[in-house]
Amino acid sequence: MTGAPKFTTLGCRLNAYETEAMKELSQQAGLENAVIVNTCAVTAEAVRKARQEIRRLRRENPTARLIVTGCAAQTEPETFTAMPEVDAVIGNTEKMQPSTWAGLAADFIGETEACQVDDIMSVTETAGHLIDGFGTRSRAYVQVQNGCDHRCTFCIIPFGRGNSRSVPAGVVVDQIKRLVDRGFNEVVLTGVDLTSWGADLPAEPRLGDLVMRILKLVPDLPRLRISSIDSIEVDDNLMQAIATEKRLMPHLHLSLQHGDDLILKRMKRRHLRDDAIRFVEEARGLRPEMTFGADIIAGFPTETEAAFANSLKLVEECDLTWLHVFPYSPRPGTPAARMPQVNGRDIKERAARLRAAGERQVTRHLAEQQGRTHYILMESARMGRTEQFTEVTFDADQSEGHIVTATIAGTRGHQLVAA
Repeated sequence: MTGAPKFTTLGCRLNAYETEAMKELSQQAGLENAVIVNTCAVTAEAVRKARQEIRRLRRENPTARLIVTGCAAQTEPETFTAMPEVDAVIGNTEKMQPSTWAGLAADFIGETEACQVDDIMSVTETAGHLIDGFGTRSRAYVQVQNGCDHRCTFCIIPFGRGNSRSVPAGVVVDQIKRLVDRGFNEVVLTGVDLTSWGADLPAEPRLGDLVMRILKLVPDLPRLRISSIDSIEVDDNLMQAIATEKRLMPHLHLSLQHGDDLILKRMKRRHLRDDAIRFVEEARGLRPEMTFGADIIAGFPTETEAAFANSLKLVEECDLTWLHVFPYSPRPGTPAARMPQVNGRDIKERAARLRAAGERQVTRHLAEQQGRTHYILMESARMGRTEQFTEVTFDADQSEGHIVTATIAGTRGHQLVAA
């Protein structure tokens, strides 16, 4: 192959964001005839899939330079350096540095060090690779934070991403202004541990301060959305924004992980089930139309049937609409991997029951929208999303990227149907 590099992204939205930044960096460096794999390390299965993808890409691109980066490359550089298919391994810090790509582009005969992965815990800043949106022409994603200071017993991500670092508010506001000038009608704030934003900045501002500042200083931004948050870290200003700022979308995805207090303690989470219930009730009291998604792990080590039942009950008690269910798989190097494991069949069966509970919640949410009028951001000619992030289909073409008003006439699968 010749020409611009090919990129493959595995894992989270932040990885997808960073892939877009790497495309710009590699293009500026003049890199050609290369395949770059941006890996995920969230589970052992994710690392296995990364190796499988690398072997497939090598077969399809036998003459290209194959470069591996991302969280799995950061946490297991020796694994990928040892693969015969791989020409270079670069860490999560290195992948955002123009000098890395300049070196890769300038030297295709092997003089560049094959493994460039430094200690990510020594990284103290994030920024310098902000890009003006990606994905659809309607919605842009802005990374405001990276890394995590917490050490949940099931999670390897801090060792792939490093400690928490925040992008200064002024930089974020300037980028969002550029996005609005380019016609984006919705901006999503993203990060690894979004509610820790600001702790490493002067005066230690909170996420709510950032949200209020964005909404004040970018008055032409129609919609601001927040990605996954840790509800126990939500500050007073964010609650005020939920209550008073209609441009802040009424949809939050919560990092809950479980509904049983003992399991939450063994996970080393910082909240209990009552904290989650209390937060959801308070937020809905301030904004009745608020909907919630959540991450929940099925089959965490030592999980009994009674403990699992508490997760099932939490889905209804918090009225969670959009579930991300993760069957637990042990991640080597984490404390949870050394705990007594749950039988694999039980994990699979419990994950299925959680997903079924989620399906019931979605069905109920869709039914409640019948006859209601929504403001819908069009992602394509015939599909858009409500403020609560529910998909809506149209029988006639709409203007992509525009916000349209429509009444809901019915449902089709997991989608609403506009009249």
